[in-house]
Amino acid sequence: MGVVFAKTQKGHDEITSKAGGLTPRQRRVLIFVDGKRSVEELRGMLQADDLQHTLGMLEEDGYIAVGAASTAPGKTSAPAAQAAPLPSVTAFSELPSSPDPVRLQQARNFMVNTLNTFVGSLGASSLLDRIDQAQGHEGLRALFDEWYHAMVMSREGRREAEGLRTKLLAVI
Repeated sequence: MGVVFAKTQKGHDEITSKAGGLTPRQRRVLIFVDGKRSVEELRGMLQADDLQHTLGMLEEDGYIAVGAASTAPGKTSAPAAQAAPLPSVTAFSELPSSPDPVRLQQARNFMVNTLNTFVGSLGASSLLDRIDQAQGHEGLRALFDEWYHAMVMSREGRREAEGLRTKLLAVI
């Protein structure tokens, strides 16, 4: 079963007005979201390396919402309001009640190591400094989008971005 997104009223308004300042890639993804196609179908149509990130941004900004769950190609089940709620595409894991210094250091090390490997320390020195100075998981989560953008902007990072994103979300 795959996740199917539908445009919200804000998403429909953005298609007609172009007032939200979306990039051409974000706008193209928004146009293809129709409440019928699953994320996997969109991935096959759009060939976007950062599709998951773009869908997450559109969902967080209120342009799209989980509309239904796909049971077979081209078919959807009941609307999400009637079905069991599906998790957000970009959902961070729930933070423990007390700070976990091990997970925090794992997340920090992962972000630093992947940037050094795929982007290079010179190309990401400012971001590396901010990751080093980030306070707690909230500070690292605030830098997540910038980290992901830096990853997909590098040729090698673009190929590995989705897998790296998933691994980071497990600890951040």
